Amino acid sequence: MAASANLNIMIKAARKAGRSLAKDFREVENLQVSMKGAGDFVSKADLAAEAIIKEELRTARPTYGWLAEEGGEEPGEDPTRRWIVDPLDGTTNFLHGLPHWAVSIALEHKGQVVAGVVYDPAKDELFFAEKGQGAFMNDTRLRVSGRSKMIEGLFSTGLPFGGRSDLPETLQELARLMPVCSGVRRFGAAALDLAYVAAGRYDGYWERRLNAWDIAAGLLIVKEAGAFAEPLTPGNDILEDGEIICANEPMFPQLAKIIRA
Repeated sequence: MAASANLNIMIKAARKAGRSLAKDFREVENLQVSMKGAGDFVSKADLAAEAIIKEELRTARPTYGWLAEEGGEEPGEDPTRRWIVDPLDGTTNFLHGLPHWAVSIALEHKGQVVAGVVYDPAKDELFFAEKGQGAFMNDTRLRVSGRSKMIEGLFSTGLPFGGRSDLPETLQELARLMPVCSGVRRFGAAALDLAYVAAGRYDGYWERRLNAWDIAAGLLIVKEAGAFAEPLTPGNDILEDGEIICANEPMFPQLAKIIRA
């Protein structure tokens, strides 16, 4: 795939931030960490990575808007384009020394995500896509899995933590799904969950109460790999409402029926 100038800029920024995070990850026990909310942490590494990405993207495209986890939203001179950034998706994993976290960068144009990058520095796996151009991991074209039987399906989700009110609902969903599939995983990084569906490692994924920066890049990647993706509540907007269910074509109706029951 011949990447556009914007995608090349995004990849460069993701890799540069990834190198900074990888260095901090090796010294994770020395990081100064502050509480940002129940079960939600922010670290020096997170803030440093966002600063690197912002410098790279703003230098290359100074007129684009900005939406990021730590820095919030900033309008740009060009109202039609903005970057959507999560400098460290999977912060809790990072801070516990678990090598499953990623840098996520998306480009939105006129309300539509047109390019996305999810970079996993610990495994050196770069997932990326541009609208209409397919999805890739490093040099490999991505396609969702070809499995069609639910009993063979492996699914991923997020589990509520820190006293969140949606725990009973999630437990009911798991109770309906787990008896009819081969397993459910909770790896704690939404961007990588979506990338793994794109790569055929998972057959489907669902979660609620996410932010746009958690899923914007991964959403494009998984769609470009052939997945079906919808909001959990029909009629809602995935990025605005922070809820998603996605799967390969054969399993999507079955998974959606179980989760939405």
